[in-house]
Amino acid sequence: MSQDRGPQVLTVHAASEGQRLDNFLLRHLKGVPRSLIYRLVRKGAVRVNGRRAKVEMRVTGGDEVRIPVLDRPESVGDGARVVHVPEGMLRTLRQAIIHEDADYLVLDKPSGVAVHGGSGLAYGVIEAMRLLRPGPALELGHRLDRDTSGCLVLTKSRRGLRAFHEALRAGQVEKRYLALVAGAWAGPPRRCELPIAQDRDATGRRQMRVVQGHAEADSGDTARRATSLFTPIESYAGFTLMEVDIGTGRTHQIRVHGRALGHPVAGDHDYGDPEANRLVRRLGLKRMFLHAQAIRFPDWQRDPLLFSAPLPADLEQVLRALSEPAR
Repeated sequence: MSQDRGPQVLTVHAASEGQRLDNFLLRHLKGVPRSLIYRLVRKGAVRVNGRRAKVEMRVTGGDEVRIPVLDRPESVGDGARVVHVPEGMLRTLRQAIIHEDADYLVLDKPSGVAVHGGSGLAYGVIEAMRLLRPGPALELGHRLDRDTSGCLVLTKSRRGLRAFHEALRAGQVEKRYLALVAGAWAGPPRRCELPIAQDRDATGRRQMRVVQGHAEADSGDTARRATSLFTPIESYAGFTLMEVDIGTGRTHQIRVHGRALGHPVAGDHDYGDPEANRLVRRLGLKRMFLHAQAIRFPDWQRDPLLFSAPLPADLEQVLRALSEPAR
């Protein structure tokens, strides 16, 4: 926590009811030594509902636990590692929240932000959001590529996480994307059901590919079933804006299915068309044109939830540029 902030107040959620105060604090103050937590509680610096407390007391749902300003930077612990998240990123993610309740938190994830740290990245969405929401047990419901913007579901309770993952396995999570693809789409909507397998390129980096035919799929390949429905929305010179509904959530699914159909995603440097990428880069596209527009799923009570995120301004600008007559 930064020095210019006041004390932090954590609200105890139902999932944490009955926990000892010391364990509650250790869970939500990642990276803070146990000895410091015990010292703060003994001195009365930690208050529960405005009163002094002991480390062995049991917290109750709705309790407000007040924590003093700690002399440490804005950070969140990840095991033994302390991750620092810039204030600007925390502000961006606060503004990106679409919906929040006791079980789910839905973000309009900005492009350029990974969903989690690792592989050279100091932090991702989940590390930053655990800092912003230290009370709930935040987990990623699913993932988006780093360059992909749009709807991302995080869960705040065990029942929410369990229900979301069960819905994923049962094919009850509907995801809709907007993608600008290279080439003029001919004909009606088309479904791609080619399985997707994982490879490594010469540098050892993960690369996905479609598996063509039963012979290849049966030759020891670890291909996984994947379904994508491509529906054309609008045509431009050399490009088509597509609505893509996916029935599965495989890594790079839309990107590899688009390439397999002869229409790679614009701005995709791994699976895309270099000439098409050069054209849209001149029009201002600085990343892959892929946006998670909407997501629908049943909550833990089986009630349907639907969330959507508008197309970001940078992608809108590219479509406007494509619509302008050639000079």
